[in-house]
Amino acid sequence: MTDSGTRDRAEGTIDEMKGRGKQALGNLTGDDRTKAEGMMDEAKGKAEQALGDLKDKAEDAKDDIDRRI
Repeated sequence: MTDSGTRDRAEGTIDEMKGRGKQALGNLTGDDRTKAEGMMDEAKGKAEQALGDLKDKAEDAKDDIDRRI
């Protein structure tokens, strides 16, 4: 596991939580813009987490190839 993948997943989790909070605030206040921003933040967070997973899998594949050589 690389630090880069871990960092991406951590940032993704933070963005997801921030997005959920904005969505809840938007729902409470009836502010569609805040709700939409929250949805975008949540989507960004999920993408960051997926990127972190991809980086770790690429690093694992590289390490596996290095061991076989």
